[in-house]
Amino acid sequence: MVISYTTYARLGLIGNPSDGFGGNTLTVQIADFGTRATIWETPRLQIVPHPEHDPFEFDSLERLHDIAKQDGYYGGTRLIYASCKRFYQYCRESGIELAPKNFKLEYETNIPRQVGLGGSSAIVVAALRALMAFYEVTDEQIPLPLQPGLALSVETEELEIKAGLQDRVAQIYGGLVFMDFDRDYMAEHGHGRYRRMPIALLPPLYLAWIPHATTTSGKAHNVVHYRFDSGDREVIDAMQQFADYAEEAAEALEAQDIDRFCALMDANFDLRRRIYGDEVIGAENLEMVQIARSFGMPAKFTGSGGAIAGVLRDEERLAEVQSAFEARGYGFLRVTAAGENGGGCA
Repeated sequence: MVISYTTYARLGLIGNPSDGFGGNTLTVQIADFGTRATIWETPRLQIVPHPEHDPFEFDSLERLHDIAKQDGYYGGTRLIYASCKRFYQYCRESGIELAPKNFKLEYETNIPRQVGLGGSSAIVVAALRALMAFYEVTDEQIPLPLQPGLALSVETEELEIKAGLQDRVAQIYGGLVFMDFDRDYMAEHGHGRYRRMPIALLPPLYLAWIPHATTTSGKAHNVVHYRFDSGDREVIDAMQQFADYAEEAAEALEAQDIDRFCALMDANFDLRRRIYGDEVIGAENLEMVQIARSFGMPAKFTGSGGAIAGVLRDEERLAEVQSAFEARGYGFLRVTAAGENGGGCA
């Protein structure tokens, strides 16, 4: 039997980057970009490298350079490898018995890389969920609130990649999710408070991104984390404000106060710009925000930079807005929110 599990890209709508500081976020999965992991039983275990993202054959040395610069040296293969290892370790430590069978595992993805859409986490989540289905491990055996932490550990503990829970919560729960990462609650329960909200509450949303971006968030976040941990009042107050924005945004959606929701998106970006500074934000990101706001649309980072999202206030101007972004070399589309439970198994 062949099992496929699909998970999707995600947009941080309000609250980030407070998710890394014990705050709140409001996040949605979008069905426009996704990752699919496919697994089936074979005599020997095999991880299949992706022909585009894990190449070992190139047209030229220049092409090797460009791929290594964009994707690193291992692409998605190391994420799959680490997911398999972590899954087995978790099951063994939790007393979950796995059937003695092997598999072949491969993946496909079209999520733009390194622009804050959860591309790496999507590969991990799709692999873990496919492995759970293949070995018939249930959500009772690995409770849903704990699965994002398992997915996060693949990158943070196995591969020593700095990352946070927001992407994994969004991709495991699916749909529109309000997340509370209160540190005291997480220390006691091992996970945050996660609440699904109806995606029907959302207004039309757009996404704009930098094609072939090479954004890295670690350095910028390290500086802010240092200021936060050192008791910098400006950063501490800002993280509380980001968290408050997320709570207010959830209330605005439930009240269908879209004007308030839009204002909060703009406020979220403006506060982030003040804390991180224009040099860290980057000229291309600032230009994308300026283009969006020139059409009366709110704009904020979907993650750590490289892509922005907001409300498409006037759908009749969709073609005009898209042309404005594409004329400057950016990708643009009206996005479709994905339902609950990720993309699910097939």
